Amino acid sequence: QGRQPLLSSPLLLRHFLFSPPPVLPSPFEPSFPPSKPGAPILPRSLTAPLLCPVPELRFGISSDAPPRRRPEDLSLQPLQLGFEFATWPPEMPSGFQQISGEEEELGGAGSKITSTLILSVFTAVLGSLQFGYNIGVINAPQKIIEQSYNATWMERQGKEEPTPIDPGTLTTLWSLSVAIFSIGGMISSFMVGIVSEWLGRKRAMIVNNGLAFIGGALMGLAQVGKSYEMMILGRFLIGVFSGFASGLVPMYVGEISPTNLRGALGTLHQLAIVTGILIAQVFGLESLLGSELLWPLLMGLTVVPSTLQLLLFPFCPESPRYLYIIRNKESKAKESLKRLTGCSDVTAALNEMKEEKRRMDLERKVSILELFRSRMYRQPLLIAVVLQLSQQLSGINAIFYYSTDIFSKAGVESPVYATIGAGVINTAFTVISLFLVERAGRRTLHMLGLAGMCFCSLLMTTALALQEQVPSIRYLSMVAIFGFVAFFEIGPGPIPWFIVAELFSQGPRPAAMAVAGFANWTCNFIIGMSFQLIADRCGPYVFLIFAALLLVFLGFTFLKVPETRGRTFDQIAATFRRTPSLLDHEIKPYTELDELSPENHE
Repeated sequence: QGRQPLLSSPLLLRHFLFSPPPVLPSPFEPSFPPSKPGAPILPRSLTAPLLCPVPELRFGISSDAPPRRRPEDLSLQPLQLGFEFATWPPEMPSGFQQISGEEEELGGAGSKITSTLILSVFTAVLGSLQFGYNIGVINAPQKIIEQSYNATWMERQGKEEPTPIDPGTLTTLWSLSVAIFSIGGMISSFMVGIVSEWLGRKRAMIVNNGLAFIGGALMGLAQVGKSYEMMILGRFLIGVFSGFASGLVPMYVGEISPTNLRGALGTLHQLAIVTGILIAQVFGLESLLGSELLWPLLMGLTVVPSTLQLLLFPFCPESPRYLYIIRNKESKAKESLKRLTGCSDVTAALNEMKEEKRRMDLERKVSILELFRSRMYRQPLLIAVVLQLSQQLSGINAIFYYSTDIFSKAGVESPVYATIGAGVINTAFTVISLFLVERAGRRTLHMLGLAGMCFCSLLMTTALALQEQVPSIRYLSMVAIFGFVAFFEIGPGPIPWFIVAELFSQGPRPAAMAVAGFANWTCNFIIGMSFQLIADRCGPYVFLIFAALLLVFLGFTFLKVPETRGRTFDQIAATFRRTPSLLDHEIKPYTELDELSPENHE
């Protein structure tokens, strides 16, 4: 439209030069200390109402009246003039330090760690600890539990010389005891969205502990009750509990965490899982609880974290995002924010939630079916599912399956302790990921982990294929195992769990968490049922299959997965919008700097 510099209007220039400066509103005075004693306060930006006759042209001026095409038409009305003053002079008084916008954001009220935030995150991840414990607890006492199944089978015959259980039947019962855990997780993970919306994040986790108590009691009393049905049913209920925990814990932790700590705190979910696996491996030693007498106690020990969680949750606040965006309870959301941040002024965090709620109100409530139908959610949903698959199809289960055998062939006298050593590395590198995720970013760490695992898979294949011809190469396979586990916990282990919560805004987040969790559990079940057959047919070359899959996942992450570090939920969701929303079309007033910039005069 042939724009010209703002000050080219004679009347406006005259008013700007000879009129007294506008008086600063009192709320702005403390924010702009004088550069010198007695010097006037010069803010970095000011928008002040002025009353003057000027042409109603939109040259840096925003008016409620529509612009007229004739500049000679003058009117007297309040106008909003944008002024940009110079930044602070070099001579800063002691006690003041100029900081950038990014530093202001990171140093805001919501970015510090408070005791309430620590307590809330710790209490929530106790559910993840149980999840990991029940993954690892079933492996160590396998032979002893199978003997118990056989004894129960023979006792039920009521004969003087009962026949032992058929090996095929025993294998079926044991496989069912292991696999039904994943079936329970598949069912409950698909219901995470419904339950979290109905009960809320915190209350849903409290109710979920009821399943852990029932499941733990059934498993712990299976020996006394002489019933392998109790054991199988207990494993199923524990799987249902773990499926809910795998969705509710990352959702709750992600929603209560400050933006600049969301990745680090989200990694605690995976850290709790691997810690639970390690605890189960240690307690499963025959010298501790893995004996014929104490294995029921080993299985029933899962109720201890549930008891602690029930005792601590009354002191934890509900998710403020759930309270405000879903339940529209602003006062309770403010109270929750104040407890989590430790600050009385939570306006900035509340405004962010208001903006997210305003955008969400423009859209219909998203169900699982609508999540698949909408083009807006297609790309983030694809990313969420593929990242979950990259975790389960990475080959980590194969590594733990082969670890004891590999360590035995390498000459380790007690391979079970070497397997526990792999669990220690598993936990240690999850801690390292905790500190790296906010520095290097999610996308970078995930790609690094996939690339490292691919290299270790090739190394593993070479070592296993040549260990008969070159005996000394067996130690290379041990290095490959430890490296594979380390790279897994740097990226593919923790990141897929919490990045799903980051990719979606508040509306579609529960449905997306349900779909992603279902994909993870389904893939876990398929791998658990089919890996044995594949490994028997392919032998050591099974890791070539995982290497190829890891390359595919690496390419997908490089091409499709965005970086979410340091960005709000709404900013991340906005990157996937194919068309801008109405809120993105708001007209923003120009300032002199906009008009006088070189780009407007080229």
